[in-house]
Amino acid sequence: MALHTDIPTRAQIDRLLASRSPSSVSVYLETDPASAGTAERIELKNLAAEAARQLSDLGAGHDVAEIGAAFADLADDEAFWRYQARSLAAFATPDTLTTFRLPNRLVNLVEVSDRFHLKPLLRSVTFPQVAFVLALAQNSVRLLEVVADLEPAEVAVPDLPASAAAAVGLSSIKGRAPRRKIQGSEGQKVRLHQYSRQIDRALRPLLNGLDVPLILAAAEPLDSIFRSVNTYPQLAPMTISGNPEATPDADLVFSARSVLDQLHASQLQALQELYQRRWSEGRAAHDVADVARAATRGAVEVVFVDIDEVIPGSIDEATGALTLSATDDAASYGVIDEIARRVWLSGGRVLAVRRDDVPGKDSVAAILRYPL
Repeated sequence: MALHTDIPTRAQIDRLLASRSPSSVSVYLETDPASAGTAERIELKNLAAEAARQLSDLGAGHDVAEIGAAFADLADDEAFWRYQARSLAAFATPDTLTTFRLPNRLVNLVEVSDRFHLKPLLRSVTFPQVAFVLALAQNSVRLLEVVADLEPAEVAVPDLPASAAAAVGLSSIKGRAPRRKIQGSEGQKVRLHQYSRQIDRALRPLLNGLDVPLILAAAEPLDSIFRSVNTYPQLAPMTISGNPEATPDADLVFSARSVLDQLHASQLQALQELYQRRWSEGRAAHDVADVARAATRGAVEVVFVDIDEVIPGSIDEATGALTLSATDDAASYGVIDEIARRVWLSGGRVLAVRRDDVPGKDSVAAILRYPL
């Protein structure tokens, strides 16, 4: 069963992070792409009812009708519920309702405050499931786009050579190279280098400025040869082995998702190890109050946040002083979520992960730009 996803762009996340409304409702709902959505719609109505109760307690009963009507319309939209992923995120004010269908499984949650609760949404962009696959063989080359749980799509690349022989203007790369008088395997490698350089040049206009992994599907010696001339910095170190000419696109994309998982796991481990090094240098923190102050000053380079925990309270806009609340209600907001917001808007990296992946298994942990 394919997932139907709406991964938020950075601009969309920026807009949600900047939004302020006295009645801001954030709802996260686990969904099943194989179901008709009956159970999910019932749970959505339950979460909307809890939001209405919190709004009434806050003295914002005048907004209950508009927000309730928006959620009711969503629950009654038969076409919408036919196409779901693993989770639904919905953000409502009296004037707007924004939804995203997400590939990761999130716990059911409703938060009411003067700002949206976005930490779980950031999980979908912590390690995006988007990549390109370069299926490279002597007699063919193609570029595939990998998008989470969607069918593979071949990307048209201008000036991409059709084959190694075509790249060097020959009918075959097995003949003698007249200028250098080389032949056999040595001559083939020379021409494969030329072929690979042409491919790299053709890819540059498409990949320039992107921060998306490029996964190579190739056999030796083309694997090593292409890596030796590649100029794209996001070429994944793992290769899909074997001859891609004999492998269907769907199988290549399936293997690419496994490579992405390995790549993300290695990136997470590297950042966890960096945290330990920075801790010994006085450039790391895990106390919520310390991280809140650092985030407010723009001193956080990377922050790990537990996507499931909500700690109610508030953080002073100027000093970053933390005030915790005894209850989770509409008068407070999730302070870990607010830390993530401030880090994101100051250009830091936010890793929304499970608690076991946070260094020290705390609610939050931060790598600092400088000692505080």
